[in-house]
Amino acid sequence: MEKEKQTTGSNRQDRRALSRRDFLANAALIGAGLAVGPLLGTASSEEINNWNGKGLRQGKNKMKIRKPGKLEVSEMGSGCMSISANYGPPADRNQGIKVIRTAHEKGVTFFDTAEVYGPYTNEELVGEALAPFRDKVVIATKFGFDLEAGGLNSRPTHIKKVVEGSLKRLKTDRIDLYYQHRVDRKVPIEDVAGAIKDLIKEGKVLHFGLSEASARTIRRAHAVQPVSAIQTEYSLMERDPEKNGVLETCGELGIGFVPWGPVGMGFLTGKIDARTKFDPKTDLRSEFERFSPENLEANRPIVDWLGKFAGNKNATPAQVALAWLLAQKPWIVPIPGTRNMDHLEENLGAINVQLMPADLREIETAFSKIKVRGGRMSEKHMRDVDQTM
Repeated sequence: MEKEKQTTGSNRQDRRALSRRDFLANAALIGAGLAVGPLLGTASSEEINNWNGKGLRQGKNKMKIRKPGKLEVSEMGSGCMSISANYGPPADRNQGIKVIRTAHEKGVTFFDTAEVYGPYTNEELVGEALAPFRDKVVIATKFGFDLEAGGLNSRPTHIKKVVEGSLKRLKTDRIDLYYQHRVDRKVPIEDVAGAIKDLIKEGKVLHFGLSEASARTIRRAHAVQPVSAIQTEYSLMERDPEKNGVLETCGELGIGFVPWGPVGMGFLTGKIDARTKFDPKTDLRSEFERFSPENLEANRPIVDWLGKFAGNKNATPAQVALAWLLAQKPWIVPIPGTRNMDHLEENLGAINVQLMPADLREIETAFSKIKVRGGRMSEKHMRDVDQTM
């Protein structure tokens, strides 16, 4: 049992501006594993011969391990948010459990949730789904919102209060990776890091993470308590982490990087177009510029090109988008999410899509000529993103 905990990075030794309803609706998206749907050169000739027409894994091939920070996780994780919230009405609970357990059966050991997803219901779902093999997986969840009063709250007393609820809902005695969901400008990041340091000493948390934090904030937090992972939106069409110093800082400090929205919040699957309707009551994308009918049409050249490229690789657009992320750095672990078994199979098939240096150059050249239209989130959501330099 102890050996299993070490393998998964779970060793205990490491270890009223808005109404409440409006706040929950606006906050629920925040941060990770938005749904839908290889380390460069790692596929062997045997693996290549085992691919089928869609690049899906066949036979005995295994999910590889990556090491973001001091964690050890599967090269691709699972964002669980959309099973319970934000991409339409909640999925059937049994369906959600089945998707999560099937992901584990196929080699996924890294599962992402947050107290705000639902709120609370996604943590409960993840806890129930993973309970039979808890010591063989890494669970990431997040704090940072006051779900009763509304707004951000990362005061140390609040963190130490809400961690107890997350532990109970997740049916566990420790959280493997505990992210600050959004940087709280009213609380020094050093105080936040100090609170997590205390929880690590108590064994309730094993690793510290930050979501949507700037390079400067990452450095300040890391100086108090080593940060294991940073979570930020990153995909072929959202490249800010390359420009704002976040990826560079992660590489320098030995911090892992976990892209949420790795297939462009579903757009890079090629299954969304200007006719797609997003219910404003249940789908947060209805608020985002990038998902307006006009911008969906304007961004169509992206998926048109990606579809042609993927066809030449015997893959799907989503698989190429995920393979591209895996090829960027060995410490990047994308967390695509889905409530659909076919999409799960498609996403995981990305580990068998080999992108050679020439492929990566072709992708970069093509995307350098395409302008992405529309901001990645609404203005009100972007106000909670730490963009300090």
